[in-house]
Amino acid sequence: MRELTVAAGAAHALLEFAISRGASRERLLERSRIDPSELQDRDQRVPFSKYVALMRAGQELCRDPALALHFGEAVPASDISPAHMLGATSATMAQGLALINRFAPLTVEVEGVGSGDRFAFERGDGQVWIIDRRGNPNEFPELTESAFARMICTGRAFVGDKPFLKAVHVTHAEPAYRAEYDRIFRVPVTFGSDRNALLADDDWMAMKPPSTSAPVQDILKAHSEELLAKLERSKSTSGRVEELLAPLLQTGGATMSSIASQLGLSRQSLFRRLRAEGVTFERVLDGLRHKLALRYLNGDGLSVKETAFRLGFSEPASFSRAFKRWTGTPPLELRRRKSTS
Repeated sequence: MRELTVAAGAAHALLEFAISRGASRERLLERSRIDPSELQDRDQRVPFSKYVALMRAGQELCRDPALALHFGEAVPASDISPAHMLGATSATMAQGLALINRFAPLTVEVEGVGSGDRFAFERGDGQVWIIDRRGNPNEFPELTESAFARMICTGRAFVGDKPFLKAVHVTHAEPAYRAEYDRIFRVPVTFGSDRNALLADDDWMAMKPPSTSAPVQDILKAHSEELLAKLERSKSTSGRVEELLAPLLQTGGATMSSIASQLGLSRQSLFRRLRAEGVTFERVLDGLRHKLALRYLNGDGLSVKETAFRLGFSEPASFSRAFKRWTGTPPLELRRRKSTS
């Protein structure tokens, strides 16, 4: 089974927060087994197990068992994932929460919700329950703590001192740092509940968050949609094969044997998994080359020779034949059209 992941931005933000509270960078990385290179691009993915280890190491090294609450209170969602910035650009809090819900997997993938939304909304009698539907929440209650604290503190930043939260329910047992729940949430907290949920005034859903320009919102949404599509592809065998193939094209190592080895599979097992998805290794490789060729020639403006090299073709003529098969047009013709447009 494919391992759940979190955004590198989430792991990086937690790492820096723990360091700011006295933990050693070297010991945090060592204890979590995170390589610094995994955090260079905050849109990349880090195994969820490493994030859990980082949180637990931070709690110990900072001598702060409530570290997750404090992390959610102090670090805004925009520092973790650009997708969350969309919530602040929406017409209402309800629309913002819907966008955050859609792109929630970009921050952290959770079990138990399948293809559905992580957060459910139950509205009635002038109130709204915001329910976290992730499975096995008590295995890592820190995720509930940080998510709820961040959601409420962000909401307060939007509405000021106007009270909107009415109650907090969590499924885990009351911790020794109960006082921190009272300080942050300022409403009754029920521990050992049958749900992880926030109860708020329904009026809050109609409030307008701070807005930004439409072009900025469009850019953020397009970027988030692209990342979400990439994440969905990574859940399939063909998507994982494509992801592993991309850096190997120009090295000559883009073979079925090398990819099967990286996935911990035999060639035959990889063949069967791809066949179950209705594709072959050759088709995935061909489709990836087609997609990258259009990007290199159109977007990056590379020459035909350089594009052929990056895609792993032995010579430009072989690439030109493949490109004409994909598009019906020779690559030089595409370059000429681009230079005159």
